[in-house]
Amino acid sequence: MVATHAQTGKPFATKYAQKAFGRERETVDTAWPGDVVGLVNAAALRPGDTLHSGTGPVRYPRLPHFAPEYFREARCADAGKHKQFRRGIRQLGEEGIVQVLHSERRGAQHPVLGAVGPMQFDVVLERMRGEFNAPLNLDTLDYSFACQIDHEAGEVLAGHRDCEVVTRDDGTLLGLFPNPWKLRSVKRQYPDLTVEPMRGIAEHLPSAAHR
Repeated sequence: MVATHAQTGKPFATKYAQKAFGRERETVDTAWPGDVVGLVNAAALRPGDTLHSGTGPVRYPRLPHFAPEYFREARCADAGKHKQFRRGIRQLGEEGIVQVLHSERRGAQHPVLGAVGPMQFDVVLERMRGEFNAPLNLDTLDYSFACQIDHEAGEVLAGHRDCEVVTRDDGTLLGLFPNPWKLRSVKRQYPDLTVEPMRGIAEHLPSAAHR
């Protein structure tokens, strides 16, 4: 059977798909909700992707991004593992383990990771070491508050030493502050600045035609 990969709109062959039950494996042509199925040559699939047999696009509501309160700068611990490092960080971001933020101040090699709680960073450290073979170092950043901003606000905040402007994977600009009082101070200084509470990313996945 040839299914459609919803995220790209491309066909995906499910030949030799296997259903797992304990240690048993059975080649199947049909699967039902709840079945655990193994696919061959599935490197193009990512966690959360959808395969379907319909003709139209498949759309799901997206989970919102909660405002992170803990931030770490990620650095690859082995200079020879940058490829694995980038792949691992990208996948963990796609899974929602942490929010991956990009800072011009730090450069592409040192992404900023945002989390709701510090235990999320423990998951990152363990999976990067064990799953991606790319151990990393995490440096604590003195921020505890994030807001959505526009480009004009980004230019203003870029000039403040104790604030930082980062970009989320969906293109949203965020301003990072050490505490809410710093944010209030900036807003008093620039009353017309556009600074909003964090919102979730786009409500729905884009259709395959727009990917």
